[in-house]
Amino acid sequence: MKKLIKNGTVVTASETYEADLLIEDGKIAAIGSNLSANGAETVDAKGCYVFPGGIDPHTHLEMPFGGTVSKDDFESGTIAAAYGGTTTVIDFCLTKKGEPMQSSIDEWHAKSKDKAVIDYGFHLMIGEINDDVLQEIPRVISDEGITSFKVFMAYKNVFQADDETLFRTLVTAKELGGLVMVHAENGDVIDYLTKQAIEKGQTDPIYHALTRPPEVEGEATGRAAQLTGLADSQLYVVHVSCSDAVEKIAEARRKGFDVWGETCPQYLVLDQTALEKPNFEGAKYVWSPPLREKHHQDVLWNALKNGDLQTLGSDQCSFDFKGQKELGRGDFTKIPNGGPIIEDRVSILYSEGVTKGRISLNQFVDITSTRIAKLFGLYPQKGTVAIGADADLVLFDPTVERTISADTHHMAVDYNAFEGMKVTGEAVSVLSRGEFVIRDKQFVGSPGTGKYVKRAKYGQTLTANADEVISK
Repeated sequence: MKKLIKNGTVVTASETYEADLLIEDGKIAAIGSNLSANGAETVDAKGCYVFPGGIDPHTHLEMPFGGTVSKDDFESGTIAAAYGGTTTVIDFCLTKKGEPMQSSIDEWHAKSKDKAVIDYGFHLMIGEINDDVLQEIPRVISDEGITSFKVFMAYKNVFQADDETLFRTLVTAKELGGLVMVHAENGDVIDYLTKQAIEKGQTDPIYHALTRPPEVEGEATGRAAQLTGLADSQLYVVHVSCSDAVEKIAEARRKGFDVWGETCPQYLVLDQTALEKPNFEGAKYVWSPPLREKHHQDVLWNALKNGDLQTLGSDQCSFDFKGQKELGRGDFTKIPNGGPIIEDRVSILYSEGVTKGRISLNQFVDITSTRIAKLFGLYPQKGTVAIGADADLVLFDPTVERTISADTHHMAVDYNAFEGMKVTGEAVSVLSRGEFVIRDKQFVGSPGTGKYVKRAKYGQTLTANADEVISK
């Protein structure tokens, strides 16, 4: 059905203006003043910003880890994302050494089938490089539209790949138009520090942070950036948590290397003291990289403002405190890594960033949507408000004040990492391809309406003219 959104303030990464939007067949058909359309449903957006739907580039839905599986699946996870103003997620598809990558992709398609309420895509983990993998990658790009590949530099003996794998992945990505992503921590050093801590009886959650110091993230980030420069390739560093890593990314970009950085809301507003909470409550805040000392927060905010970091992901990977996080009582290495972040990503950045003057309104849109769309082959179909774009839209009330709590969130997990935090600004209504998923703060979508999106190659647009190069 046609829809006419009237009286809203449209905000993109570069413009802010009053306008009406006409939606037809899931697309934005017209933008202008005093638009009218016979037979269209009128939606009054007075007092609201109209943003392009948020894109979360970093989720782990129904992911196996540490002997258990993350609590939010593609249904509960995407419903929570939609409540928070996100209309597209890109989830990480984990592969197994010695097995065809397609089998893992098929597994992720099966996990998501008939569940997602918003659109989604996949990144693909590269755990090894051999002739079989190299033969598969071109078909993964062309047939599956998966154009981003993750290499873990941590989790020794689980996910960690060696430097040869990383370098050859970078070389291959350059040739084929892929974007390489890294979890940048020195897994070998972490393994040593962890074993030392356990031998000394240092088993509480705080030692998760103390055995993964900022230096190991900075070292791995610098190493990955140097290898990217050597390969003349492109790199995206996920979940940057500290000044050490920011400095390495900024240095690489000054050298002209094609390196990008993502941070997450948890690193912007929480700090290492959370892991010291008594009665094992600190386990709720165990994820990797760990929370840092508070002074790192200013560095991350400044990096978002000045462009040294460009995007915000959630790193959503929720585990219940009871029954899942508790697996690590008496041994922090057995605490499943991850937290419930997907629902609050957008509002935390707006409240702590825009309302407190740390970033501009247009930067907010760029960081939560537009830049992500450009980097991951979704632009201009997604990530902007423009004629012909998908009508993925968020009507956002900038005046609403609320308190984040597990009592009111929509994730399936039994706690909220930001419990008690007061935020300003909230998504009121959310549309995915022109249909309401959230309307007046109520879920009105249906599981299975979210579509799998095949993405364009790095530096290309998601249009009929797939060889069109975007401005990065």
